[in-house]
Amino acid sequence: QVQLVESGGGSVQAGGSLRLSCAASGRSLSSYVMGWFRQAPGKEREFVAVISQGGGSTSYADSVKGRFTISRDNAKNTVYLQMNSLNAEDTAVYYCAARFGMVVRTGPGDYGSWGQGTQVTVSS
Repeated sequence: QVQLVESGGGSVQAGGSLRLSCAASGRSLSSYVMGWFRQAPGKEREFVAVISQGGGSTSYADSVKGRFTISRDNAKNTVYLQMNSLNAEDTAVYYCAARFGMVVRTGPGDYGSWGQGTQVTVSS
């Protein structure tokens, strides 16, 4: 089982940027598809971005496309989420998740390992 720890969250004004990191331990991330999800108060957890095992394929939710970038460094066992042009609707707890294998999925139920989450708050 891989253990995941997110960091990099915080408070930022609208239009600002944050970079989230997700550090893994216990197993090599190179065997996992990695996703970022978020959950706002009173809402269900939703897909944000996903990256394939090798990093060559990415996919984004329409709401963040063009503003967020997911990347990974398998040598460092770390996945990143660069978030630019943040707005109040991006306020949520952000989670990274790992899915063993090569098949890319975007549903929260498709991921077996989760971090504890990091809070992102965007003020307008």
